[in-house]
Amino acid sequence: MNIKQALKQKNKLVGLIKEEYTKAHTYNVVEEGNTRPYSSTESLKKWFELTDELIKLKTKIHKANVPMYNRIFELAELKNQVKLLRGLDCTNGKVNASRWDDKIVVKQSEINIIERDNMVKNLELKIEMIQDELDIWNHNTLID
Repeated sequence: MNIKQALKQKNKLVGLIKEEYTKAHTYNVVEEGNTRPYSSTESLKKWFELTDELIKLKTKIHKANVPMYNRIFELAELKNQVKLLRGLDCTNGKVNASRWDDKIVVKQSEINIIERDNMVKNLELKIEMIQDELDIWNHNTLID
């Protein structure tokens, strides 16, 4: 199994774990005389087993990714920079001081919207390059 397949399996396990816990939580207590569609005992047993399987799989994925940690961490930080830059106020000119009054103020940004958008664009290009690199890694790297 390669990393790409392992990541898909991990997501599937996460869904199954959530499903088993939901069954246990929902059907642990039923009104006396009502049919219990799922056994909470069985659901919790499956939940624990699936969690053990997930831990083993995540450990294998992490071990296989050690050589790429710098790129994985860089990708996460670049995505955070894009998110924060998109929220950078680049207002220039006359604007209302607030939504609640009609006072007009003049604002001047140091970094204008075009500069900000270019920064975002450059970061997104880096993100795309790293993501492509990681996609190739995930496809070609086998886990034990």
